[in-house]
Amino acid sequence: MKIKDSLVGDIVIIELAGKIVSGDDITLLHGKTHYYLDLSKKKFGFDMEKVEWSNSLGLGALIAVLSAVTRADGKMVLANITSIRNLMTITRLLDVFEAYDSRAEAVKAVS
Repeated sequence: MKIKDSLVGDIVIIELAGKIVSGDDITLLHGKTHYYLDLSKKKFGFDMEKVEWSNSLGLGALIAVLSAVTRADGKMVLANITSIRNLMTITRLLDVFEAYDSRAEAVKAVS
């Protein structure tokens, strides 16, 4: 998995690409999130447009990130979940995450 992060105003945009599975990539994802939380950044948009696939460990990592952001009184939304929408529907995670069809919609929702 590749991770690219940037700021749009006070919103942290984290772009994920490839497969969200386990290991060092998930550790990096947690690290990036906590880095921004430590800087008092509490608004997160995860752009999933380039995600190819995820397993249960990858979904668990996203849940852990959501929990960390929520505990910090922040907000996290997902954008462009096309490739993992079926998986998120079957696991009922669309009831847990706010998901938007575009990055622009996600940024607007977290603003």
